[in-house]
This record gives sequence, C-alpha cells and structure tokens, in this order.
Amino acid sequence: MRQIILLLLLTLGLWAKAITPNEVYAQAMLISEETHILLKYYGIKHDHEGIIKRYTHKIALKPRNVWQMTYEIALKINILRTAHNLPIIEPVNMTPVLNLNPDLVYEQTQRILTEIKIFKYRVGIKNEELKVKKYKNKTPLDVFNLLNRITASFDELNRAAFTPSYVFGETMRVYEDLNTILRYLKIKDTTIPDKRNVKATPSDSFEVAMNVLNKINKLQHSVGIDIVDFSVFRKKNIKPRDVFTITQMIIAELQTIKAYIGLKDYITPAATTYINKSPADVEQLMTWNLRKISLIDISAMRLQ
Repeated sequence: MRQIILLLLLTLGLWAKAITPNEVYAQAMLISEETHILLKYYGIKHDHEGIIKRYTHKIALKPRNVWQMTYEIALKINILRTAHNLPIIEPVNMTPVLNLNPDLVYEQTQRILTEIKIFKYRVGIKNEELKVKKYKNKTPLDVFNLLNRITASFDELNRAAFTPSYVFGETMRVYEDLNTILRYLKIKDTTIPDKRNVKATPSDSFEVAMNVLNKINKLQHSVGIDIVDFSVFRKKNIKPRDVFTITQMIIAELQTIKAYIGLKDYITPAATTYINKSPADVEQLMTWNLRKISLIDISAMRLQ
C-alpha cells in the first residue's frame, strides 16, 4: 500500500524523488572526467592527487558541507570563463535549511555539468558523451573528497589557486550573515575590528576560522543541531585555498543557525570582487567575525 501511495504522489508531482549519495557521487565523477578532458585539451599535466588531502571516516561531513564545495567549483568555473573573455554567471545560493539533503547537492552537480558543457561549446571543444557509472556505499564524505580533487583540477586548469582577495570576499559573506543574525536576535553589536596584523599569514586566518567554527558548534549543540568536527581539516603549510574552504564550511554551518532561529528566507549575499587583499586583511576581518559570533546568546536563539 505504501509503495502505491508513493507512486501516486510521484505521478501527481507531489513527491520529489529522493536522491542518494551514490547517485551524487556518480555525477561528481562525470564532473571529474569533464575536467580531465579540459586538462588534456589544453595540454596541462595534473598531479593534484599527491598534494590534496583526502579526509577520512574520522569526520562525518553533512550534505550541507558537500553543497558548499560545489559552490567553490562554480566560482572556479567563473575564473575559467573570465580567462577566456566570457562573462561570469553568479553561482547559485539557496535559502537556509536545517538539514540539507543529497537531492540539492545532486542539483548542483547538474548545474556544474551544464556550465562545463556551455564552456566547451563556446570555446569549440567537442562535447564527448560520458556514461554514468553506478556506485555503492558512498557517503557525503566520499563526495566531498571527490569534489576536493575536482577543485584542485580547476586550479591546474586555471593555472592559479584562490588568492587572499577571493578569500576576503567569502569572509565578507560570513560578516554579512553574522550581522543579519545579530540584528534578527536584537543583539547590540559593540564590536570593532582589530588593528591589521601586517605579519598575519594564511595559517593565522585559518586558526581564527577554526575558532569561529567552534563557536558555531557550541550554538548548534545547545539547540540540538547535529555538529561536524572540523579538527581534521588542520594541516601544515596552510594556503589561501585552505582558508577559502574552511570559510565555506563556516557559511555552510551558519545556514543551520539561520534556519533554526527563523531566518529561512535570508540567502547569504553573493561575494563582491576585491583586489589587492592580503592575509592581513583576511585575518583582521575573520577576527572581527569571531567577536561578532561570540555575542550570540544561546538563550536568545531559543526564544526565537
């Protein structure tokens, strides 16, 4: 009887098809194959496998974290388009939800595949039809690791990784989210930015970002939101791209806070383009963000 009801709902368009991590992984593999086609076309040797960290089962990533990696790839497609004198397409953002599911990550993979197909057509690369393979027992972490390798492929394709200016733009998105949360909770913001530390490095910004995530974790735990332990993201020799990724994790986790308190219609603003920003600028702004999130009172969240 239950199967009949579900079939009827699907037929009437009242029930969306549920998508598994296995299906998402299969689509991410298509993206990986497409990027390798581009690398081969432009004669670029790729060796990112040895330098990209593969995260293990010790971290139980959520689909929301995987979704944020698709946003990162979309930005790198824009860098590729710019290099070929094509106008950029603003990456898709979405309304905050408490529990983002694999369906929405799947949708993002389709947007990425479409953008790659459009790019290939515009620059005259023959579009090869790739076959979808089937996979078993895949998890959001498996998808995340694959997308992480894909984003490294785009660095090689673009012959450049994210700069501090790109990281600053994403850190400003965190800043805007926190300002909105504070206003909504009617919390007076008395914070001011620190003086720039001209000797700041990407490692300094990364550590402050980790502290921001720890603050978010405490807020999530206090109201029963599943948390993610990002401690395994720590590594030696932090680069701007690592700060960018951890900033994306902050944005992903803040969506759960926004959804919980009722800011379900507030979409994180798109990043503004900045130039000539340094690690000192990123560290200063991230430290300011840490001060802002430290103002959020658990009791104020629970009153919403």
